[in-house]
Amino acid sequence: MGSHRDSAWPFRWDLLLRYRYIEIIALWEGRLTTRHLCETFGIGRQQASKDINRYRRDVSPGNLEYDKHLKGYVPAPAFTPRVTAGLADEYLQLAARNNELANVFESLSLGLGNIEVLQLPVRDVQAATLRPILQAARQQRRIDVDYVSVNHPDREGRIIVPHTLVYSGLRWHVRAWCEKNAGYRDFVLSRFRGAPDMMDCSAHGAAGDEAWQTAVRLRLQPDPRLTAAQQAVVAADYGMTDGELAIETRGCLVPYVLQRLQLDPDREPAAPTAQQVVIAEPAALRRWLFRG
Repeated sequence: MGSHRDSAWPFRWDLLLRYRYIEIIALWEGRLTTRHLCETFGIGRQQASKDINRYRRDVSPGNLEYDKHLKGYVPAPAFTPRVTAGLADEYLQLAARNNELANVFESLSLGLGNIEVLQLPVRDVQAATLRPILQAARQQRRIDVDYVSVNHPDREGRIIVPHTLVYSGLRWHVRAWCEKNAGYRDFVLSRFRGAPDMMDCSAHGAAGDEAWQTAVRLRLQPDPRLTAAQQAVVAADYGMTDGELAIETRGCLVPYVLQRLQLDPDREPAAPTAQQVVIAEPAALRRWLFRG
């Protein structure tokens, strides 16, 4: 992104959201109109036009050009993302969020067609449960919680000190010090029961969580059993450089990264076309696989 990161951000949050939307739609759909903004943000055509003009004047002059034939704004040849990273994933995530909202509000028109997003089960977390956890994480306080698991389906009281919420791509966890285990553990948010009781402050914060503080680099490579041409396809899929992709994460998050990638360091798939990528130096990751 541009130089705005290096200084105090000059835009209100609501304007920034609209500027990001302008940039994403223009870049990935190739045509932006005031209607996009009107239907998505519920604003009038005059306000939408003002937002586009401000983007062109204040955010990134020269990024958008008006095309009379398309009756909309198109990216200029020298288009440079200023409030986004210019990644396709930003458009896809926007489409996913819009699809999610459209499923909740059936009459809402969000203007992104030709997109279908798989709907996965939602693991519900009650507000009365989440609020004290967030408060405790901010203030580094102990909380008394009731927790269940597959191995212990009956409520079990625990005292924990949460420090960070983590989304694995499938469900939310909270990373916390657990007094019962005298160590840091991951707790699935949807497995808390009732409202936690707030207690006093604790010395066990994120700074003391070694597995959280340890930086780990996962290195992915095309399966060497593939042909050179097949490896080139896989490398392009993953955006590899010189046949390798490095993923930076934290030690305690290694299992979740591997889970998302559907990789098992201890098992080689029968066919190289099944998994297509392998982990370079998998032995270096094994110390993290079964830690909480």
